[in-house]
Amino acid sequence: MEKLVAITACPTGIAHTIMAAEALRRVAAMKGHDLRVETQGSEGVKTPLSDDDIAAASAVILAADIQVDESRFEGKPVTRVSTARAIRDTEAVLDAAVAAASGSAHAPNGSAHAPNGSAHAPNGSASAAAPVANAPAPAAVAAAPELAAAPAGKGLLVAVTACPTGIAHTFMAAEALTRAARAAGYEIRVETQGSVGAKNALTAEEIQRADAVIIGADTHVALDRFAGKRLLQTSVGEALKKADQVVTRALSLPAPEGAPDLGQQVAQAKAQLKEKQSGPYKHLLTGVSFMLPLVVAGGLIIALSFVFGIEAFKEPGTLPAALMQIGGQGAFTLMVPVLAGYIAYSIADRPGLTPGLVGGLLASQLNAGFLGGIVAGFLGGYVARWIRDTVRLPANLEGLKPVLVIPLLSTLAVGLLMIYVVGKPVSAIMTGLTDFLRGMGGTNAVALGALLGAMMAIDMGGPVNKAAYTFSVGLLASSTFTPMAATMAAGMVPPLGLALATVIARNRFTAQEREAGKAAAVLGAAFITEGAIPFAAQDPVRVIPAAVLGSAVTGALSMGLGCGLRAPHGGVFVLAIPNAVSPLGVYLLSIVAGTVVTALALMVLKRPVAQPVSLPPARP
Repeated sequence: MEKLVAITACPTGIAHTIMAAEALRRVAAMKGHDLRVETQGSEGVKTPLSDDDIAAASAVILAADIQVDESRFEGKPVTRVSTARAIRDTEAVLDAAVAAASGSAHAPNGSAHAPNGSAHAPNGSASAAAPVANAPAPAAVAAAPELAAAPAGKGLLVAVTACPTGIAHTFMAAEALTRAARAAGYEIRVETQGSVGAKNALTAEEIQRADAVIIGADTHVALDRFAGKRLLQTSVGEALKKADQVVTRALSLPAPEGAPDLGQQVAQAKAQLKEKQSGPYKHLLTGVSFMLPLVVAGGLIIALSFVFGIEAFKEPGTLPAALMQIGGQGAFTLMVPVLAGYIAYSIADRPGLTPGLVGGLLASQLNAGFLGGIVAGFLGGYVARWIRDTVRLPANLEGLKPVLVIPLLSTLAVGLLMIYVVGKPVSAIMTGLTDFLRGMGGTNAVALGALLGAMMAIDMGGPVNKAAYTFSVGLLASSTFTPMAATMAAGMVPPLGLALATVIARNRFTAQEREAGKAAAVLGAAFITEGAIPFAAQDPVRVIPAAVLGSAVTGALSMGLGCGLRAPHGGVFVLAIPNAVSPLGVYLLSIVAGTVVTALALMVLKRPVAQPVSLPPARP
């Protein structure tokens, strides 16, 4: 154990000064060193070092971005680094100081050394100037540390760390978990979700290989990708202070057991489809997924206002007026901004959110609709990401990028482009498309419905399915409801048709498939088209054509009969809400018709399967 003293100082004396001091204290305590830290800044000196502290110290650490008086440390080995280096590479900085104290410039792990390669003065004793660790400061304080793989051990752990600000504790917890995992003989990969986005993002392969997952976070972290893994959720503070206990608890969790049922197979299929999404398609679907709850809530609340009469909301001060204000002026107003905001978020992480939201709001105000929102989202995301990756600031100013530089420049650029370049052309396109769809009738409506229906069934949740669904959802913002009705009805048909077929054509399915048909019926009723994927995976040549035929029939009937739907999800469970769909009777008829067509097609296409023969019991 070494006795050390340190000074941390940045120009403001607030963020980096305090963060560096905390990082040094915590890591020193974990390594068994006695460390006293003095902070210097705009508010003066805090926790000043006494003469006794300095006299007892074997080495000094100066983590400073400003000039610091070193005269009182004369005769002591001094390790000089930036505050950013002290925050990011805390362990290496402490090792360098300890090495200097022992008369060697090399840290035990070789990660930090004096410029001249030696801490020895000519006379063989440590001098004040010799032991200097002046490693270059990183480009950004929030940059994630490289978490190198540990030597081959028992297995692999994966983790995510995140704190509300995404600066100090996020990365300190990542370092603590890395040390604890290595001490236990495990390799570890840690994804840090910081103020400038996710760093060291976990891959699907790493998650698949992992023995356990650790979530050390005080903010929301999506858990969908960790389905089926041992998972421990804890606070970022506990991950930092009790990393060894956290690792032990994660590895002590029981492993998931049992063969997956249909619901689990569907969840896995959806996860695989999501993993295959990439590039612009992935970004678009991210925006749509965040927009959907607003569309569902807004559409159903508007439908409730019609219970009191189609024009009852026009009377000020009434309940129908309040419902219309909540659904139409509240939820529906946010639809396009949220779509654009989270497209940009998918591209550039947190820095993209502000330009995306503002660009989406401008798209709404310019009557550019969901097409304008999509353009605004991609503009906001790529502009923010370019600024994030291109603009370089001094290390002590990097903290300004996510809160000042990126939001200001990206929002200004996207706003000007939307107003002067994008808005009017996209608005004209959107107006023409809406007018065409509203005026569509007869053969054209039936053809469009059949096309949307077939697209919903062709890949059951894949890119083609999502393209039809996104198109229909986007039109809700323009009060065009018939494509949405056709899309949802058609999406319900594949699992419903399979469920019906397992009942009326039992000899075409195995006992396991017949049991899965019951769950498929529930999934289909809830508008989860992926409920048909396990069946299609086993017999795609017969199942997919039957599903496409039934969905096309349903889509054609729904559009041809003029059915409209105000909520983009929920299946039959939203149909009980008055005016959510109209006319209700023929809409249900179109779903039943497609379900029957799919079941009959399966009876024709599928052959009877060999059933296991029950042997008579052996005679005693």
